[in-house]
Amino acid sequence: MTLITLFSAPKPFTNPHIAMIQRNAIRSWTLLPDVEVILLGEEDGLAEAARDLGVQHIPHVARNANGTPLISSMFQLAREHSTGDLLCIVNADMILLPDFVEAARQAAEMKDKFVLLSQRWDYDIASPLDFAEGWQDRLRSAVHGQNNLHRPAGSDFFLFPKSCYTDIPDFIIGRAGWDNWMIYKARREGWPVIDCTPSVMIVHQNHDYSHLPGGKPHYEHPDTNENIRLAGGQANIRYTILDSTHRLVGGTLARPPLTTLRFMRKVELFLRALFFFLPENVVEEIARPKRWKKRFKKLFK
Repeated sequence: MTLITLFSAPKPFTNPHIAMIQRNAIRSWTLLPDVEVILLGEEDGLAEAARDLGVQHIPHVARNANGTPLISSMFQLAREHSTGDLLCIVNADMILLPDFVEAARQAAEMKDKFVLLSQRWDYDIASPLDFAEGWQDRLRSAVHGQNNLHRPAGSDFFLFPKSCYTDIPDFIIGRAGWDNWMIYKARREGWPVIDCTPSVMIVHQNHDYSHLPGGKPHYEHPDTNENIRLAGGQANIRYTILDSTHRLVGGTLARPPLTTLRFMRKVELFLRALFFFLPENVVEEIARPKRWKKRFKKLFK
C-alpha cells in the first residue's frame, strides 16, 4: 500500500522555463519510494506531461470565476483517488528527495494527527535535471553552493493524515493566504505542527511571475483578498513556520528553540489576543512586528 499521495495543480506548460522546472519536480516525485502522484487540472500541456511522466491525471477541478482551481476541490479529489494513508499538497516547482519520505514516515509513527512542513531551499536552475545515478548528491551540493535557505514564511507543501483537513474553504490556488491558514487551522485544532527543516531538503526552483496576471507576485493578486476573507481575516493568515509546535530532528520530535523571531511572534499573538475587541486594521497596527520597526525608526530619527 502507498504511504504518501502527492497532489498538485501545475501551471500551464506553455512557458518553457516553467515547463522545465515542473517536469524536474514531478520526475523527482516519481522516483520516491512508497509515493503516488496525482496531477489536477486542465492547464495547457498538463495531460501530456502526466502521460510522459507516468502519473495520474484528474482534469476536472472546480474553479473560481476567473478559472483558477479551488483548494477545496483539489483536497476532495485527492482524498477520493488516494490509496495512501498520508496526503501531501505540494507546489509543482518543488524537488523532493528521499529524506522527505523518511520524515513523513517518522512523523506518522509518532503522531496520529499532525501537519508536516518545512522551509525550502531556493535554487536557480536553467536546464533540465540529469537524473542519472548520483543526481541527488549532485543536487544537494549545488543547492548548498547557492546557500539560499528561504525565510520561515510561506509553505510549499503540507503533509497530513487523511483524518485532517476534511473541511477546507474554497481557497484559490496560487494566491496568498491559504497556506498560512493551514497552520492556523492545525494550531486551532491542537494538531502538532512539525517543522522538518533540520531533517529534509526541499528544493524550490526559482522562477518569475509572468504566469500570473500582470506578472505580479501572488500576494498582490486581487484573488488574495478573497482568500483572506475565507480565512477569517488578516490575523489567521499571519501564521508561518514560526508557529510550529515541534521540530523533527534526528528522527525525534523536539520543541523549537526560542529565537528572536519566535519571541517576537509570541508577543504578536499576545497583543492580538489582548486587543481582540478592536477593529482589525487597528489590531494590525498594534500587533505586527513590521509596524513596531517603523515606530522605532520615527522615535529615534
